[in-house]
Amino acid sequence: MSFRAAADPPFYAATFEKTPAAAALTDIGRTLFFDVSLSASGTQSCASCHDPRHSFGPPDDAAVQRGGADSRQPGVRAVPSLMYAQNIPPFTEHYFDDEGDDGIDQGPAGGRTWDGREQSAHDQARLPLLSAFEMANSSPDAVVGKLLRANRAAQFRRIFGDSIFNDKDLAFRAVLLALETYQQSAAEFYPYTSKYDAWLRHEASLSDVETRGLSAFNNPAKGNCARCHPSALRKGAFPQFTDFGYAAIGVPRNGAIPANADARHYDLGLCGPLRTDLADRKYYCGLFRAPTLRNVATRRVFFHNGALHSLEDAVRFYAERDTEPQNWYSRDARGKTIKFDDLPVQYQGNVDVQPPFDRHLGDAPALSETDIKDILAFLQTLTDGYVLR
Repeated sequence: MSFRAAADPPFYAATFEKTPAAAALTDIGRTLFFDVSLSASGTQSCASCHDPRHSFGPPDDAAVQRGGADSRQPGVRAVPSLMYAQNIPPFTEHYFDDEGDDGIDQGPAGGRTWDGREQSAHDQARLPLLSAFEMANSSPDAVVGKLLRANRAAQFRRIFGDSIFNDKDLAFRAVLLALETYQQSAAEFYPYTSKYDAWLRHEASLSDVETRGLSAFNNPAKGNCARCHPSALRKGAFPQFTDFGYAAIGVPRNGAIPANADARHYDLGLCGPLRTDLADRKYYCGLFRAPTLRNVATRRVFFHNGALHSLEDAVRFYAERDTEPQNWYSRDARGKTIKFDDLPVQYQGNVDVQPPFDRHLGDAPALSETDIKDILAFLQTLTDGYVLR
């Protein structure tokens, strides 16, 4: 009889003097997540932009949040929610869904942030600490120095060992590990407590309008939303409402983003400017990762640039982008609508034209007014905190 070898220990087991317990990591990670003293300004924490009262998304309807050493530096993208990110795969240009048809290449998928440039929750935790328009620390050493000044040294030594601050790089890794572990806390970041989850468990019923909304959401001839935001159980697991893939949907330019005051500035997603390794892949320009739609009804800014401020407008944009573009885009000096005004002409061929984006000016939209209202009712069922009757 043969026996399987024991699983490899986690990477940190041979790194830190003491192997930190998951509960202790979660507790210190939660403390760090809300700690404004870790920022250069002393006024901003992770929770300032990822507000737990708003599903760990933006706290208000501002298109971008401000930070930096003086708390005044504007970001360039809307803040994404940190919820339901536990299954995001590392970025790849060739993603194969193992339940798809015999090895179909979905194309680019995965990675953290709107452009997937961070490969894991561990990497993502580093980003706001060092970003010039977020917490704006000059270096990892600066973060560790703030920990010491905040009298957290004793707590870190208790969890990671007495020698943890002998190596500042190692101490910074401890910070990232704590933040990463906290953001994997199921009760706070992926509780699956929405009405839709209760319906999937056969513990609740959807109303007639919610049922119609789910049907329109899934219907390839109507919303076709499930193409990028799958709604069905998969191998017994509840849906994430994202396929982790990328698309260019031609969102209108947002003049409320200060960087857009420069007419030459374009946020092209996968091919730059924040991500630089795919700059030569011109067929990726304008593509952004599809976010989860869980808790989407709690948001007040939508899409990567926060161009829209209501869920109804976001759904209606899908219906009217091609049939009534004048409702969404800017106009030139002669009053002509500038369709896809936030994407240079040479990249507009990258824009998604699958349903409901398969219509033309003057056509009837794929979604009727009733469909829009029904889908909005269904999307409300994706908000966590539903109480069973």
